[in-house]
Amino acid sequence: MELPPLTKGKLLKRYKRFLADVELEDGTIITAHCPNSGRMTQCQSEGWPVLLSYHDNPKRKLKYTWELVHNGKTWICINTQRANEVAFEAVSQSLIPELTGYAKIERERKYGKSSRIDLLLSNNDELCYVEVKSVTLLNDQGEYCFPDAPTERGRKHLEELVSMKQQGHRAVMLFIIMRNDGCGFKPAGHIDTAYAAKLEWAKENGVEIFTQQTQITSEHITSMS
Repeated sequence: MELPPLTKGKLLKRYKRFLADVELEDGTIITAHCPNSGRMTQCQSEGWPVLLSYHDNPKRKLKYTWELVHNGKTWICINTQRANEVAFEAVSQSLIPELTGYAKIERERKYGKSSRIDLLLSNNDELCYVEVKSVTLLNDQGEYCFPDAPTERGRKHLEELVSMKQQGHRAVMLFIIMRNDGCGFKPAGHIDTAYAAKLEWAKENGVEIFTQQTQITSEHITSMS
C-alpha cells in the first residue's frame, strides 16, 4: 500500500487520546489528529520521529493526521484505519493463502446486531466474514500482542464472528502487525484478560485466527507473503 506524501516531525506529546502536538522540521508546532483510540503504550515517547499526512480540507479542524512513529528500530503505523487498507490489499492480491479464491470482496458491510464487518468475502453461496485489528504492541518476550487497552468493542466483534460461524458462514479474525521488531503473536491477557479468554472461546467455536506481517517504510506499508 502506497502512503500519501508525509511530513516529518518530532512528537512532543499525545493527549486526550485523539490529539498530538508535533514539532515540524521548520520548528512550527502543530496539533495533529491521532487516529488511534488505544493506549499506544510503546508508540508515544517524547522526541520520537513521526510522519504526518496533510489534508487541505476546509471542513477539517486539524489539517494533519499522525501516521507513523519511529522507535529507533522500526516504523510503527499508529493509524488503525491503515490496517483495514492493508488487509483489503493483501486479500485482493492473494497474499494471504487462507483467504484466496473469493470472487468478491466488500468493505464495511453491516452485519450482526449493530456492527460492520471490515471485509466480506464471497464466492457463489459461501460467505467469509473477516474482522481486522491493528497490532502495535510488544510484550516483554518480544511477541506481538493485542489489545493494548481493555476493549469491550473487540469482545463484541468476536461474539459477532461466532454468531456468523453458527449461521454456517466462515468467520476470520485477522491481526495486521504494524511494526516489524518482534516475533510471534499472542493475545494480551496481561492487559485484557476478558479479551484473551474471548479470543480462545471464539477459536474453540470455529473462528479462524490469522496474523499478517507488514514491512513499513516512509512511503509504503507492504504485506509480507
